[in-house]
Amino acid sequence: MYVVFQVAGFQFSGEEGALLKVPHRKENPGDKMDISEVLLIKDNDKVLVGTPFVDGARVETEVVATGKNDKVLIYKYKKRTKYRRTQGHRQDYTRIKINKIIAPGE
Repeated sequence: MYVVFQVAGFQFSGEEGALLKVPHRKENPGDKMDISEVLLIKDNDKVLVGTPFVDGARVETEVVATGKNDKVLIYKYKKRTKYRRTQGHRQDYTRIKINKIIAPGE
């Protein structure tokens, strides 16, 4: 079974057992999360598309870990003024595992 869902305004897709990096959440490693903002479910030939979400569908996930992404460097430069600035940023993330995809009526 394949699913497309939404977390914090970003769309993610995967199957049962998949590990995904999502924007940082409050939950701690080992906690369970239910995501009800499911946009699409595909099971063999059957496809359910939501408007915008599929009613009664949800994704049961488990928080595996939290961490920080790789550093992104921001470099600002203005010619002929000796103006140069370098700044780094590391975004927090939460790694989740999709345990079960529940379609409506199950």
